[in-house]
Amino acid sequence: MTSDDKSPVVALTLGDPAGIGPELIARLLARPDVTTQARVVLVGDPWLWAEGQRIAGVEVACDMVADFAAVRRRPAGSRAAFLAMDTVRPEAVRRGQAGAAGGASVLAVLNRCMDATLAGEVDAICFAPLNKHAMKLGGLGHEDELHHFAEHLGVQGYFCEFNTLDGLWTSRVSSHIPLKDAASVLSIERIQAAATLIYRSLQANGVERPRVAVAGFNPHNGDGGTCGREEIDVIAPAVAALNAAGLPVVGPYPADTIFLKARDGGLDAIVTMYHDQGQIALKLLGFSKGVTVQGGLPIPITTPAHGTAYDIAGQGRADVNATANAFAIACRMGRALRARHLWPASMA
Repeated sequence: MTSDDKSPVVALTLGDPAGIGPELIARLLARPDVTTQARVVLVGDPWLWAEGQRIAGVEVACDMVADFAAVRRRPAGSRAAFLAMDTVRPEAVRRGQAGAAGGASVLAVLNRCMDATLAGEVDAICFAPLNKHAMKLGGLGHEDELHHFAEHLGVQGYFCEFNTLDGLWTSRVSSHIPLKDAASVLSIERIQAAATLIYRSLQANGVERPRVAVAGFNPHNGDGGTCGREEIDVIAPAVAALNAAGLPVVGPYPADTIFLKARDGGLDAIVTMYHDQGQIALKLLGFSKGVTVQGGLPIPITTPAHGTAYDIAGQGRADVNATANAFAIACRMGRALRARHLWPASMA
């Protein structure tokens, strides 16, 4: 173990108690390289952590801590810390089913972690899969967790989800809204914001000069305006404005071919116009490896891009790869954030 002031504190959560999250976190923390990447603190109910280890068939020793501040004082390379909370009783959880008690538990744990980030005690959060329906039953008043994060953290500017897979990132101009409303929220300003945010976020993740392209909205890029004018009236002007501001973004490209260019290594990021335009492509490219990054927040928050997998919860079959990828991104971005806070930008 060594002293390393730039080593970030990364909070891990167990996710929905009825899903595969506790098993995933147990599998993750059983890996020997995990605690070399950050000072790790697991936050959640002790019984649920024990259950996750039992399902995964592993035993992971953690050091109990009373608060987040104690984690920062631990030497880099220490084994994971555990901050216990009492948010849900075992009898209130029915494995494989969304429930209000589980959703309320997720909210309580995430809120505690976000409060720690506001206090400067945590540099990044990586959460195991949650279920939006359960969270809404448990008190979530927003359309998704990202909007909850943004309100809790006091975000005023543009924010959106990123999805990443093997070095390819996507952002989207609209997210969890009905598809019939997607065209109505397209604007030059929103496209500029989505492209700028993913460009800067990739730089924070270590990509010096990100190659970012913008997808079209209509079939065949609108066929010159005969199949929709969004490319002509909104998307192309947004790309021109980005270029004028010094961002080398390209597009729009037809959405049904842009991912072929990305698959072949020609792009680092794609700005998509709505949720499924990017999600379907990425999940086909690698469902078990993808990561969601909550973009535009003051601290990095990541999670595996798949869901709670209620159908296999408790069976010991959960694939940890996406969770490991999400944790690695949280560590990289958390370290970059930590460095910016400790040293001038020229030295970070």
